[in-house]
Amino acid sequence: MARAGNARVRRRMIQLAWRFLRFQKDSDLAQWFQARTSDGRKTRRKTMIVALPRKLLIALWRFVTAGEVPQGVTVRAA
Repeated sequence: MARAGNARVRRRMIQLAWRFLRFQKDSDLAQWFQARTSDGRKTRRKTMIVALPRKLLIALWRFVTAGEVPQGVTVRAA
């Protein structure tokens, strides 16, 4: 999430990433985040929470365009 972009979108994507981590703990993206931030350093966690929305946005785009559900994500019926 580049700082040159829209600040509102950037904030919302980071909020979405935190919520994703909270409610989709068994997904591959959440496991990736946990593995990368397991050393306990706050700077690493801050960097990775900005990297996660990028990956999440790509996964959501694939879900919308191709119907491909990310690994480990549980999707409820509408």
